[in-house]
Amino acid sequence: MAIVVRQDIRMGKGKVAAQVGHASVEASETIRKENNELWKKWIEEGQCKVVLKTNSEEEFRELQLKAKRRGLPVVVIRDRGLTQLDPDTVTCMGIGPGPSKLVDEVTGHLRLL
Repeated sequence: MAIVVRQDIRMGKGKVAAQVGHASVEASETIRKENNELWKKWIEEGQCKVVLKTNSEEEFRELQLKAKRRGLPVVVIRDRGLTQLDPDTVTCMGIGPGPSKLVDEVTGHLRLL
């Protein structure tokens, strides 16, 4: 699983951590419901996650499309706007869990957060 965090919006470290947590849980639940065998394999292999960054909303949207075209599960996290951000601000996305090769095709060029 890859979690991609937008760097073009201001979020404190705690906010980023919370948003990454939301993406991880939602992505896991999505694949558990849609492909339980893949989810079980991911769980048994240690629930690998990598947190990456993107510097623009445009690149974020391109990554989202690339992942969907490859058949990877994608969840986009929108903030409720209760603290640091305006309501519905897109903060991050979860890609996968899925085959590492496919996830890397989409996110392999990104830098670690």
